[in-house]
Amino acid sequence: MSGRGTFSASDNKDKNAAVSVKDLRKCFGPLEVLKGVSFEAHEGDVVSILGSSGSGKSTMLRCLNMLEVPDSGEI
Repeated sequence: MSGRGTFSASDNKDKNAAVSVKDLRKCFGPLEVLKGVSFEAHEGDVVSILGSSGSGKSTMLRCLNMLEVPDSGEI
């Protein structure tokens, strides 16, 4: 931890990721909904997913939970 009562995402860089997504892609017909999404979340991280309507937030979560099968990428 850095500082008094503060937390930096860099504090977790040395830990293994609890969730790792690399180049996640998902299409519905000709519409590419997820376009190479990549991120890592480590144990203890608090993550929020923000975006406008139709930007792929729910599709990404559905892929993470294997309710949708991604077209490519790694989870």
